[in-house]
Formats: sequence, C-alpha cells, structure tokens
Amino acid sequence: MHSTRHRSRPAVAGAVVTAVAAALTATAVTHAPAQAATGCRVTYQVANQWTGGFNANVTVTNLGDPVPSWRVAWSFAAGQQVAQLWNGAVRQSGARVEVDNLSWNGRLATGASAAFGFNASWTGSNPVPTEFTLNGTACTGSTVTTTTTTTTTTTPPAGDVLSRTHTVGRVRATEDTARYTWPGIYFESRFRGTGVGIVLNDAANDYDVQVDGTTVASLITPGRTTRWITGLTNAEHTVRLVKRTESPWAAGEFGGFLPAAGGQVLDKPAARTRQIEFIGDSLTAGYGNLSTTRDCSANGGVDRNTNTDLAFGALTARGLGADYQVNAHSGRGMVRNYNGGEPGTSFRTYYDRGLQNVTGDVWRNPDTWRPQLVVVGLGTNDFSTAINPGEPWTPESLATAYKTAYQGFLDKLRTQYGPDTVIVVSATDLFADTARQVVTDRNARGDDRVRFWNYDNPGLDRLGCDWHFSLNDHRLISGLLKDYIATLPITW
Repeated sequence: MHSTRHRSRPAVAGAVVTAVAAALTATAVTHAPAQAATGCRVTYQVANQWTGGFNANVTVTNLGDPVPSWRVAWSFAAGQQVAQLWNGAVRQSGARVEVDNLSWNGRLATGASAAFGFNASWTGSNPVPTEFTLNGTACTGSTVTTTTTTTTTTTPPAGDVLSRTHTVGRVRATEDTARYTWPGIYFESRFRGTGVGIVLNDAANDYDVQVDGTTVASLITPGRTTRWITGLTNAEHTVRLVKRTESPWAAGEFGGFLPAAGGQVLDKPAARTRQIEFIGDSLTAGYGNLSTTRDCSANGGVDRNTNTDLAFGALTARGLGADYQVNAHSGRGMVRNYNGGEPGTSFRTYYDRGLQNVTGDVWRNPDTWRPQLVVVGLGTNDFSTAINPGEPWTPESLATAYKTAYQGFLDKLRTQYGPDTVIVVSATDLFADTARQVVTDRNARGDDRVRFWNYDNPGLDRLGCDWHFSLNDHRLISGLLKDYIATLPITW
C-alpha cells in the first residue's frame, strides 16, 4: 500500500474500458422485505506506458445501494504484474488482482466513486482487462435482476423434475425434487422468455447460475427458495445451475426450472457424446481454489472459497465439450484417510453411494453413463501425513495395501464401464512411484488401457486454502491434462 503517486515515464497511448454491472435485487413473495440492489461502473485507463512498464488509473462507481466497503477484482490477460498501488490495498495471485478499500475510503453511497492507481510491469503486450467485479458482482454491461422467493413451498414443474433438465451427475430424482451430495453436480435447461426461476432447498451448499454461458448469480447457502433471473431479452436462452461445494454430510435438493410469466421451459439440451468421470479427493474437488491465501480462515473459510466448477476436471471436460462427473471426497484415501482419520473407512466406502450421507445407499449408473475416460487421483491422503502410533501400518505395508486396493478399484471400474474405457491413474511426486507401480502391474495383466500420469509441475503455486491448488494451478493442470488426453487411444 502506498499513499503517494510515483512519477511515471512518458505516455505512449491511453486505453479506457468501462463496464456497467448488472443490477441485482432480492425480494420475497409472501412478505415485503428490503431490497438490496448492487451495481457498478468501472473505468480503467492506461495513463502512461513505456517499454516494460505502465501506469493505470481505476475508478469504481457504486450504482446500487450504499456499501460499507469495496473490493474491485479483475484478471490480466498477458502476465502483467502490479508493482505499486495507491489509495487501496492490493493482492495479486497469478493473473487475478484484487484491490480493497483503505480505512478512509471504504464507504460508497449510491452514485459515489472511489479511485486508485498503480504502476505495473508488462512483457509482450499490455491488453486492457475487460471484466471487473465489485464485491463479487460482475460488471458486465447488462441489466439482470435476481429475486429470491422465501416462501416455504414452491410449485415445481409438472411431472418428473428432470424431464426438461439435462444432468449426468449422481442424483436421486422424484417427480418433485432431485437430491444429491457429490460436488460439481450441474443441471442444464433451455427456456424462452424474459426470465427463469431456480427452485432449491439447500442450506449447506453454494451454487452458480449461468445464463447463455455467463454467470449471472452466485447463491450462497440459499436455503428453501426460488431464485428468479429476470430482465433478459425475450428470446430463447440456456440456463445452467452448478453446485460449487462439497457436502458429503447433507443432500441438496433441486426442484427444477420455472419460466417467467409468458415464457416456457423448452425440451432439455441434448446430452454430449463425450463423457469423462473424475474420481479423487480435495485436489479434484477444487478445495479452497478461490482463495488467494493459504490460510483462508479470515476470508470466508474453505466452503466460501471452493468452486468445483473451476477445478481442473470441470475445466478440462468443458474444454473438450464433454459431460462429466466429479466424484471427489476431501480427506479420503484409497485405504487411509488424512492423518489416519476415521479408520475403517476410505474413499471406496463412499464411491458406491449416490448420496454419500446415506449408509447402505447403492448407486447404479444409468445406461446413458458410459464414460470414454476416467481420471482417478487418490493417494495424497494415504501418504501425505506420518503414520500415527496405533495405526495398523508401516510405510511398506501401507504401500502394499494401497496397491492391492487400487487394483480392486480398477477391477470395479473395468466391470462398470467395459474394456474400451481409458482409465488414467494420476499422481503427484508424493506417491508417483507407488501409483506408477499400480499401472505397471495392471498392464502386465493385459489391461493396456490403464495409463499413468504424473501432473506435478514446478509452476504450481498451491496458494489455495491449506496449500491446495489455486485457480491458476487448476488452469495449468487442465491444460496439461488436455495435452495428455490428446495422446490417449480414446474413441470419442
């Protein structure tokens, strides 16, 4: 943080980008609660630029209700690095930059503005950022209104709740609701009209709502509600609801999509022909990937900083145009859980369940789920902590048990999906040799469609919560994985 502006070198050219955020309001149907509108305008101006450096000024204008504090965030596209900033407190992790107010300029009344400036470095090119957020609200230049219905009952769509909704996740569906616990579950639909309602009953999880490919709302532990997205062009749209967080202890409930007045929910989108299943632990789930600090206890905790939709599995599948499942459970290993916790259980205890919190629940994959690729990442929790006194392992016996259990797990996957599915056993340096031996033994048995992939990389910063992968790490791993997949004998 600096309170004085430093002299910059002669200007080359100025660049300005202005974005106006969507207006977001929350109201209740059965009562008349206070409405809270949020919106912003951000102006970013490159005032001076020279070889290897530049100076920029940023102004944020609050278009919504007064706010007691502000955070402006954006991502650089070409590796620019902030060196010095005034009138704000800056944090940068990879491409992402976040600027918070200082003690004296935090409150913004409606229509009020705050300004800050910075010096930064660049190499190659210096494109102006095009997307900004104010306190998490995207400055998109469009007007979208969200309305929360707090009535205790909702009217779901007629018939099966999934009759007009596409999903491939592990959900237990009835006529009224779909229940689920695994992370990354998503529901997709099409509708015509100016708005869409999302019926939910979930006080444990966070969600993103995406309309026409753009995130228009984040729902933080929404409870029992119908969230309306309105103010859209009267046309045909797509809508996607995705579960960001893990909740192995509690099931969420989705009650379907509802059309706005005069609109219509259309036939469900077609399933994608490509299918990928990701199996793993917290690294696969995207644990703490939104955090810019390894200790996230002061910035919302793990749940508020987790988004499975931005973890490497989801990024890879979407990049390849594939449907996907993320069947991940933090803290669980192939035979041993983190620090020896919950002895007698492991990831394998839960993998066969549709609802992780229901003992004895058995999931049966529908005939429509036959992934051409399965990526397994289990072993970090088995080997990352020292064996405690009283645990029934030595390092040698743990490695042996791990390899034996892994072979049994691969047998299960091969039985489920048949001989053509390619199964990738992934690992980091921590347990790469042991995991590689699993694949070597498997190949020796004649199963040459099981492959090994070590995705450790010196570029990983592990700046997520508790030394987990950051957003930058997940993007890096996704790129590496897509390159690796291109070498595999997969018939899509």
